[in-house]
Amino acid sequence: MTRRDNVGPVCSLKFVTLLVALIPELLFLGAGVQLQDNGYDGLLIAINPQVSEDQNLIPNIKEMITEASFYLFNATKRRVFFRNIKILIPTTWKANNYSKVKQELYEKANVIVTDWYGAHGDDPYTLQYRGCGKEGKYIHFTSNFLLNDDLTAGYGPRGRVFVHEWAHLRWGVFDEYNNEKPFYINGQNQIKVTRCSSDITGIFVCEKGPCPQENCIISKLFKEGCMFIYNSTQNATASIMFMQSLSSVVEFCNAHTHNQEAPNLQNQMCSLRSAWDVITDSADFNHSFPMNGTGLPPPPVFSLIQAGDKVVCLVLDVSSKMEEADRLLRLQQAAEFYLMQIIEIHTFVGIVSFNSKGEIRAQLHQINSDDDRKLLVSHLPSTVSAEAQTSICSGLKKGFEVVEKLNGKAHGSVMILVTSGGDEHIGNCLLTVLSSGSTIHSIALGSSVVENLEELSQHTGGVKFFVPDKSNSNSMIDAFSRIPSGTGDIFQKRIQLESTGENVKPHHQLKNTVTVDNSVGNDTTFLVTWQTSGPPEIALVDPNGRKYYTSDFITNPALRTARLCIPGTAEPGLWTYTLNNTHHSLQALKVTVTSRASSSAMPPATVEVFVERDSPRFPHPVMIYANVRKGIYPILNATVTATIEPETADPVVLKLFDDGAGADIIKNDGIYSRYFFSFAVNGSYSLKVHVSYSSSISGLAHSVPGNCAIYVPGYIANGNIQMNAPRKSVGRHEEEQKWGFSRVSSGGSFSVLGVPAGPHPDVFPPCKIIDLEAVKVEEEVTLSWTAPGEDYDQGQANSYEIRMSQSLQKIQDDFNNAILVNISKLLSPQQAGTKEIFTFSPKLFTNGPDHQPDGETQESHRIYVAIRAIDKNSLKSAVSNIAQVPLFIPPNSAPVLARDHLILKGVLTAVSSIGIICLTIAVTHYTLNRKKRADKKENGTKLI
Repeated sequence: MTRRDNVGPVCSLKFVTLLVALIPELLFLGAGVQLQDNGYDGLLIAINPQVSEDQNLIPNIKEMITEASFYLFNATKRRVFFRNIKILIPTTWKANNYSKVKQELYEKANVIVTDWYGAHGDDPYTLQYRGCGKEGKYIHFTSNFLLNDDLTAGYGPRGRVFVHEWAHLRWGVFDEYNNEKPFYINGQNQIKVTRCSSDITGIFVCEKGPCPQENCIISKLFKEGCMFIYNSTQNATASIMFMQSLSSVVEFCNAHTHNQEAPNLQNQMCSLRSAWDVITDSADFNHSFPMNGTGLPPPPVFSLIQAGDKVVCLVLDVSSKMEEADRLLRLQQAAEFYLMQIIEIHTFVGIVSFNSKGEIRAQLHQINSDDDRKLLVSHLPSTVSAEAQTSICSGLKKGFEVVEKLNGKAHGSVMILVTSGGDEHIGNCLLTVLSSGSTIHSIALGSSVVENLEELSQHTGGVKFFVPDKSNSNSMIDAFSRIPSGTGDIFQKRIQLESTGENVKPHHQLKNTVTVDNSVGNDTTFLVTWQTSGPPEIALVDPNGRKYYTSDFITNPALRTARLCIPGTAEPGLWTYTLNNTHHSLQALKVTVTSRASSSAMPPATVEVFVERDSPRFPHPVMIYANVRKGIYPILNATVTATIEPETADPVVLKLFDDGAGADIIKNDGIYSRYFFSFAVNGSYSLKVHVSYSSSISGLAHSVPGNCAIYVPGYIANGNIQMNAPRKSVGRHEEEQKWGFSRVSSGGSFSVLGVPAGPHPDVFPPCKIIDLEAVKVEEEVTLSWTAPGEDYDQGQANSYEIRMSQSLQKIQDDFNNAILVNISKLLSPQQAGTKEIFTFSPKLFTNGPDHQPDGETQESHRIYVAIRAIDKNSLKSAVSNIAQVPLFIPPNSAPVLARDHLILKGVLTAVSSIGIICLTIAVTHYTLNRKKRADKKENGTKLI
């Protein structure tokens, strides 16, 4: 093991131990939600700046969380509650003596409140992108959900809804209802409602009122317009993940109440485990015990915070190492672009440089015009020092000195730290940095990165980047473009449309097109940079044929940049750029295109990139995710590619998929995913994602990308059907998309340790199959799944192993000894991502007495099937999700009426009897009246 492999973990452990021993609360500033002594601290709720100020919104949020805290405490058997909550007030609201933000950013919020409505209006939802038991991204509420009390009739009390969503977010459990499959046929050939627990009661209702169960069935398919309405009064206490709105529901489904047969996402994603089983297996429950006594916990404490003046300080390395590989030049180019185009108006900006000592180059200066921006650019360092030593602490301390001159504190300020590394003493100022209340975004250059720079950003809520020493890499500008604003205002954010670089031979050209779609176009900027000699010959053509040349660009010969700002709103369509290298030497030419939203009425398409991993050490893979959406709507059928650049090896290009297989757990949720494990060297890896979308393909999803609390259409109360108001559907404005769109975003960086030198041994198994489905067709069972790869989700596996059992516990706990299915008729596994189908007859395996599980009879009529893949070196994947299917149902047998139907049948019989009596009376009354009228008419005729 190299010295580098040893130093990182040891130093990290020393820092964390020191922090916990001296000031443990400092770790929580940028670390998200923490559980201490049964209470959650650090929960951040952020209100989007587009939400109008309303005096009732904050009180309603407080009331929701307070109610949720007590409900959660009881539902978890006195385990957890909410202690400290922060609510981030947007700067668009008037100041009201709110506390100032420290390191809280909108982008880091656990809960967001927006005015972006989904297809079903105000459905609360949680964005989940990892598997069972894994934390989600955020909870989303609309402001109308929090303000309109009428919605509680359908969703239930807001506190209960929050607990439902919290279980999604924190513990990675899934919904126990299924709007797509509201009914199913169970193992006893009974028609059942998809619910958990099965003890929740109700009746079938057709379009015109109560109806027999068989009226909802056509050849075992369920007629449209039928629904199951639940009784408002229940005895069942579970489950919160099914219908939290029922007053009797106070707990999660456990092993005794869980409905394993229901075709819901919880069963699919968690292999038929109950929600409570998954929750109690979480780190929260492994490190906490029920509180003693019988009393309730204290109510939550709320802090209202609001960002003040935005303050940014650039802390730039000027040691002699910055002279290597044109690092200083690339820093100058990126910093100029950031100051001239990216950073918002009215921001206060300062500049500090450092080698072994720090130096203030520019005190805070507020940006109110282009002249202010140019002034700040003039203070960027133009030369490097002769000194190789760097002291990051010295640079940061000077940065704090600069920002504290505005308000006396560094709270809420942002440091953009750019360094070439080589500083082993960063731990000397870690406590100062954490207690400052400043957010540190770090950009590391080259291979001599500081071992603990990542912790510096992580513990202050910042983003970390890595820029390799490659002349054609645009990673430096990508990093500056990706630095979050912290406000969540997507309409003011500068969106990157293009980022490319290429080493162009003499008298050759770099030519390409970039799409400017109609959701962007304001402040559109084309930036061209080069590394040596003079500028290339530039030609830019807009969709109408108008041409721009080098002379139209603002050129900075010293920084080797040329910039063109399109006035007004750029014409939507394809823009074509051509860069001609007119010199006699190789030129590294790079192009960056950015723009802003064209209208506040239409959110632009965006991409958010992030990575997850279980360990930073080889051979654990990295999961790459790209969340592509427009507002809250997922964008489907996009082409999404990730480019991963290691410190010294060649870049790796990886296509991401939204297919519900491999690293992608849910199909068509707009989150494109992939495993990355092609580790070439130890050290840092830079990540960038490019999204292109063709206008010829329908790609805007009709639902929100997450698990959401169920809206109950109505209840049976005192024998009467009481329907709630129909759930509001929001029609989306389908603006014409003639040109598609393109987006680029940096995903920051990640580090890998323990990569062996030379060729790697095969340590990567096929990935787990997560979409196994089983369907009974007469006497046979057809299985379908997505093929994994030889290594995770890449390549082609060698074989499959399919096993089945009539005991769920056996296949869960002892897969190796379950019944092996003969798959000789199944061809070799196909390429990863291909749909596999296999049909077999389970009677061949389940008829014999040896195959009956202990204590179970064939009356269960159900088998459970699972699969795993094996590669050519006999490495096996994890066992798949468990699929289930009913068996031995005679083909012509009619479904057996379930208990709910028998109750309904009695109700309908009584209703029918009463109806017959009423009808008889009405007919008799009508007949007598008619006879009387006839007699009168006859008498009248006689008198005339």
